[in-house]
Amino acid sequence: MDAAEQTVGGEDKPWGEVTPEAARRLLVAAVEAFAERGYHATTTRDIAGRAGMSPAALYIHYKTKEELLHRISRIGHDKALEILETAAAAPGTAAERLDGAVRSFVRWHAGHHMTARVVQYELDALGAEHRTEIVGLRRRSDAAVRRILNDGVAAGEFDVPDVPGTTLAVLSLCIDVARWFNTQGRRTPDEVGALYADLVLRMVGAQPK
Repeated sequence: MDAAEQTVGGEDKPWGEVTPEAARRLLVAAVEAFAERGYHATTTRDIAGRAGMSPAALYIHYKTKEELLHRISRIGHDKALEILETAAAAPGTAAERLDGAVRSFVRWHAGHHMTARVVQYELDALGAEHRTEIVGLRRRSDAAVRRILNDGVAAGEFDVPDVPGTTLAVLSLCIDVARWFNTQGRRTPDEVGALYADLVLRMVGAQPK
């Protein structure tokens, strides 16, 4: 795992909510392997080796490689949804809430770029049941941003002729940060979040902060 990558839930160690410790180590190793090689090119032997375990040990905690991906995806999408729904329900103007949503969402995708690449770009590798579950979480994230935009339009703060299309554009812009963010680059996650918040507010015709 990238030493500069922050923990998923703000805990003291990566994926601290996953227990027991062996299951957590396997999940951390899977995130690293999936991010570097892609889900389909990664074997259970690759994951176990990164975790310092035998391949047989993996199956004690996860029945399949797909189950590992689902666990990663579910935790990551739950966190992303929490960020957006919290921002949508926050006090303040629609512009203030959109600013907060974009800053937080981008900061998460930059600070957890390795995890986010797996969470956001390996959806098609999930089985049908798990994919349906994750798509439901994505729709809720979409609804949170759409709510803020609709509120801004209703209040006369935003000039957005196409709210669904703009919602997709905002989310796509934020998510793509995980694809290119480099910890050795000149901007921190906070700085990228501030930049993108400014860009999105301009996109919707609001006055940037």
